[in-house]
Amino acid sequence: MAGAYGADLPKVPEWLNKGDNAWQLTAATLVGLQSMPGLVILYASIVKKKWAVNSAFMALYAFAAVLLCWVLLCYKMAFGDELLPFWGRGGPAFDQGYLKDRATIPSTVKKFGNGTIEREAVTPLFPMATLVYFQFTFAAITTILVAGSVLGRMNIKAWMAFVPLWLIFSYTVGAYSIWGGGFLYHWGVIDYSGGYVIHLSSGVAGFVAAYWVGPRPQADRERFPPNNVLLMLAGAGLLWMGWSGFNGGAPYAANLTSSIAVLNTNLSAATSLLVWTTLDVIFFGKPSVIGAIQGMVTGLAGVTPGAGLIQTWAAIIIGIFSGSVPWASMMILHKKSTLLQQVDDTLAVFYTHAVAGILGGTMTGLFAHPDLCKLSLPNPTNGAFYGGNGGKQLLKQWAGAAFIAVWNLVSTTLILLVIKMFIPLRMAEEELGIGDDAAHGEEAYALWGDGEKFDATRHATQMQQFERDQEAAHPSYVHGARGVTIVL
Repeated sequence: MAGAYGADLPKVPEWLNKGDNAWQLTAATLVGLQSMPGLVILYASIVKKKWAVNSAFMALYAFAAVLLCWVLLCYKMAFGDELLPFWGRGGPAFDQGYLKDRATIPSTVKKFGNGTIEREAVTPLFPMATLVYFQFTFAAITTILVAGSVLGRMNIKAWMAFVPLWLIFSYTVGAYSIWGGGFLYHWGVIDYSGGYVIHLSSGVAGFVAAYWVGPRPQADRERFPPNNVLLMLAGAGLLWMGWSGFNGGAPYAANLTSSIAVLNTNLSAATSLLVWTTLDVIFFGKPSVIGAIQGMVTGLAGVTPGAGLIQTWAAIIIGIFSGSVPWASMMILHKKSTLLQQVDDTLAVFYTHAVAGILGGTMTGLFAHPDLCKLSLPNPTNGAFYGGNGGKQLLKQWAGAAFIAVWNLVSTTLILLVIKMFIPLRMAEEELGIGDDAAHGEEAYALWGDGEKFDATRHATQMQQFERDQEAAHPSYVHGARGVTIVL
């Protein structure tokens, strides 16, 4: 305490805004919590019991691997000096002199034809170290979302190779093109906080990965119940609450835009959840917890491209469409499309993120308010609803979505084909029948059952063997007091 209030305090640079820095670090931590432990818990609990450890570990590994790759090379590929119009020049970001300087995104500077500066680069009022960590949390969660499409069968060694390669050759391209000062940024494509860079990218990449890895065993595709619904809700809750940092931190300041974004984010999520749940009740006769979570996610993903740029009534409209369009694509279009049925997207990442991301980008092209755009965008613009150049903005949104989708389709395919030359993408069939114990030598629960109802014709022998083992280990074992059998 004496040091904090002493006469000779450490020198604080004039450009540092302590409030902005504190909020940005808080927002980064909230986004980090979405992955660790949010998606770790969600993935572990939403899958069949035999895949709980493997699913959680895929998320855990990706979070750690992305951080190391981020500071060694990838941050500057996404937010550094220009190498190509869609890619930054990679390099390490761990020198203390670099990290203590004021944050800047150099490629966001705009120059006239004669070389003079038309618009200065983006320079938030906090250190570069804060920006590096904040953007890492976005890269990490994007990679973890891809894993949701291949849970329950991808070879863990192939996944360990996939994470750094996909980060380098796919994620950094989208991030630089739209956020880091690439050609889509200067052209004026709006992606406020990741509808394209994160959700469209992960949805398309996950779908492509699911195609190349192949489907789960038929038994798992037909019956894949969550092993712990309450933990599933806990993970989803961390994901929802963390989104306040996700969209609230996008302006790089604790300002008016961040406040509007946080309110719009939560309102869209709530609306979408209620719409999805209502549709489940109308068509299936009862609400579904998994459905409610999917509706929550689509509402969050749908509002992300324009969270700080739209009025609150527009956030409700986005929530309505985010809860209905992805629902229809999953429940109706999926069942009518042979291709969609052939691709086994475990957690429906394509529908909840790619479809929602494109929908959100389109709605931003319609409802971006001119006054709110002036607060945070480098170029004055507005959505088509407000006239002016809004029609052109909508077309730009679709063009930006097309570039991100195509790049992820091609890059993810090439990455997986290269990995396949050295490591099988899919676990062996005998390992798929076992699950976590085959992949890691560990199991999530020391309990009987695998999300299945007890069937005496199939499981009685197992129970009898269990009783014999208990009697051998405990001679005083009493048959009438075997305790409670928990069926997961």
